[in-house]
Formats: sequence, C-alpha cells, structure tokens
Amino acid sequence: MRYWKRIAFMVTLSLFPRLLAAHSFDIASLAGEHWYGLYLNGQKSGYACNRLSQDASGQVTVAEEAHFLIRMSGIRQDMRISSKRIYSSEGALILVESEVNDPAGAKTFKARVEGDTLVLHSEVGGAAIDKTLPKPHESLRDALKQVELVGAGAKVGDTLAFSLFDPMFEREMKGVSRVVGMEERVFEGAPARVYQITTTLEELGITTNSYVTDSGVTLEDTFAQVMTMRLEPEDLAKDVRYSNDVIVSNAALVEKPIGDPRSRSSLRLVLRGPLTTPLLFNDERQQLHATGDKFEFTGKRVVLDGFTPVRLPVTDADAAQWIKPTTYIQSDHPKLAAKAKEIINDEADSFKVSERLCHWVYGNVHTTFSARLSNALEVLEDPQGDCTEHSILFIGLARAAGLPAREVAGLVYVEGDKPGFYFHQWAKVWIGKWIDVDPTFNQPLADATHIKLAEGDLLQQAALLPVIGQIKIEVPDDSPSS
Repeated sequence: MRYWKRIAFMVTLSLFPRLLAAHSFDIASLAGEHWYGLYLNGQKSGYACNRLSQDASGQVTVAEEAHFLIRMSGIRQDMRISSKRIYSSEGALILVESEVNDPAGAKTFKARVEGDTLVLHSEVGGAAIDKTLPKPHESLRDALKQVELVGAGAKVGDTLAFSLFDPMFEREMKGVSRVVGMEERVFEGAPARVYQITTTLEELGITTNSYVTDSGVTLEDTFAQVMTMRLEPEDLAKDVRYSNDVIVSNAALVEKPIGDPRSRSSLRLVLRGPLTTPLLFNDERQQLHATGDKFEFTGKRVVLDGFTPVRLPVTDADAAQWIKPTTYIQSDHPKLAAKAKEIINDEADSFKVSERLCHWVYGNVHTTFSARLSNALEVLEDPQGDCTEHSILFIGLARAAGLPAREVAGLVYVEGDKPGFYFHQWAKVWIGKWIDVDPTFNQPLADATHIKLAEGDLLQQAALLPVIGQIKIEVPDDSPSS
C-alpha cells in the first residue's frame, strides 16, 4: 500500500521552472547540468539531474531525469522518470517528451506542436493513444521569465506566471512564482545572495519552496512539503542505499491495535496533521470534521438492507461519465471488455456485477509491492501489484462492463508488527448511489477503517501529496470496540 509514486510523477514539473532561474537570457551561460539528492520526508530516496543545452541551429533542449531507489516492505524498487522539452531558436515550443521506466517496462509520452495544435502520442500498458489538443501557450521566453525573480533589482514580493504542458496529465499546468525572502550565503567559496521563492501549481494546489542564488543555481527545493531536492556533487547525489522503506515511513502508526478492523460496525479516530478542507470528505460511510487543532473521524460499515441497486446499463448522466476510458484506465480495450464479460456473464444487477469483479480481482492479482505507473491493461496482462494495481484493474473492468467507477485514496488500518494506518487506494462504484469497494481486501463494501482523503483521477488525487507521512492518528479510549 503506497502513494509515494504520485510524488514521483510530478517531480519533473517542479524541476523545470527552477532550472531556468537566472539573471541573463544568454543561453550559453545557462548550459550545463546540476545534480540533486532526493529526500522523501527527510530520508534519501534517489537523485535527479537537470540539463540545458543549445545546438548549432539555436534549438534549446531542457532535460530532467529523476531516479528513485527505495524499499517497499523490504523489497528494493527502482523507478526512473525523465522528460525533455525542445524550443526553437525563437523560443517557440517544439516538443515535449516524458518517459517512466518501472519494473513493468517503459511508458512513453510525446507531444509535438503542429501548427495551431499539439499532437500527443502516449504508449501505456502496450496500448497506443493519439490525441489532438490545442497548442499550449508555453514558450522558452515564458519559462525564462523567472529571470525577473533573481535578476538585478529583485525584491521580496516580485511575482511571475508561467505555464508548462505536462503530457502525463494531458494538459497545460499554470503556476505562479513569488520571491518571499532574501539572505546572504557563501556559495562555492564566494558570497552570494540567495532568494527564497515559492511556486504554486494552480491546478494541483501544490506549493514548492526553493532557494535560488542570484546566479540562478537552485540550492534546495521542497515539493509539497514532502520531497526535498538538494544540490549535491554527482557522486554524493547518486549515493543511495535503499534505506528508505516508504511503506512504514509514511504510515500513521498507532499505540494500541484496533480490534476486529475488517468486521467492526464503526470506528472513531482523532487525526492531526495538515489536512485542508478539500480533504475532509463526508458521506454515508465516513464523517471527517475539523475540531480546533485536530480532526475527528467516524467511519461505519455500510449495509444495503432495503436498497435496490440499479440495473445496467446506467442511465444517470452524471454517473455515466465515470464509464469513459482514460490513458491509464483503458476500459475500451478489447481485452478488458472480454475479461469483464467473462467474469459477469449476463448479470445486470449493478451491485452483483461489482461484487463479482471485486472477488475476481482479489483472487487473480498476486499481492506484491511494486513501483509502477499503474494502468488497467498492464495489470490485466501481468496480474500482480499492491492496492494501486488491484483498484485500477477493478475500475478498468467495471467501466468495461458499463459500471461507473473511480479511484479513491486515503488511509486504511493494517494489522501486524507495526499496526497503523497506511496510505492506500481503493474504488467507488455507482449502483444507484456511490459505494466504496476494496478489491485488495476482497471487500464489496469497504470496512470502517478506510479514511477517504481524495477521489478522482491522478490530477484530483494530487491534493493528497502534502499530507503523505504528515498525519498522526489516535484511537480514543471510548472508541467502539467492535
């Protein structure tokens, strides 16, 4: 059960704006590379490199690569994420490429400007998808506007706007950077003025805090209060010993075990941490409210006594939007459609369809920890993984069957030597109302220990990033015992 890889997908977004912070538009003076150590909640988890170059024709290439080397319940995991952006000699965007290499193979994304459009080609899980999108506003000049922040005359309060197209999100991401502080430091043996800059990605609601010298070198950068990137010599940056076990280090451990976690009818908890209003979900299964400096959670086991599930096909227009395929949930692929048909046969009762799919995924996906850019088709072909793989395959099969389904993320209680609440992913399906389903635990109705903090696709779930590893949970003495 893990959520850290959501951070990994967004690291390249935070790299690019910093690289171009400099006091001159002289590309030759910006050319070169910088190495960074990556620290997840204070523990070394990988390294990254930024490179900028210009060829003889004047085209400028900005490239980034991040390499994560961590443990997941003692198992070593490697993931590489890289991106490349090419601009014309006039500064116009030409090409954006991204690639994720994980144990399951490479996922590639290439977006090329063609006239007034952007043609995006994605290959995920062996399926190729082509989309034509509006031409982004992004240009090299747009990115280089950051020179205003650390150039001559820079002062606290200066701001700039920028936009970057991200092919994995399939949209242009807008952001604003602001100088919030200045100080004097010694850098490379000489006095240097260092600017503290905050950058907010508007669509994600995530803030990056950077320290940049007046010569344009980023010394340190903290992304979403979780991932820190620190300037280091190449050999030191690459010195990673797989010491960070992200499963345990990001969990909210509890002092006393919770009795009957899977079958109890209700559960009351006290949460502390940087939870914001968008993370406080309230529905039939859970209530989560702010009370002073803490948050009170009440979860209960939902029962369907007296409720009649709708029959397929679903006619509710709002719910039906969650049947559509996406890049990562390829529910229109013939293999997913055929497997869904095989599992549900001619069943039309929406809850029974969900139940059959839940039991099948639980029984056929081998549970293991894996650092992968999860997608439904790939899991169907290689049925193994943790909660992310279980839930995304379940959602892919549900949508292929015509059952609306979407991703849910948050925390769930896990027993064992270190009992506590671990970051987790499950699903919701529409059966006339939305219900929580957890195929990882074979639960057609998710138990009371599930704490929902986000729902929707990758973009919507980004709101959860700043709280990873930051939540503490107490079990009150008067919490129901069963």
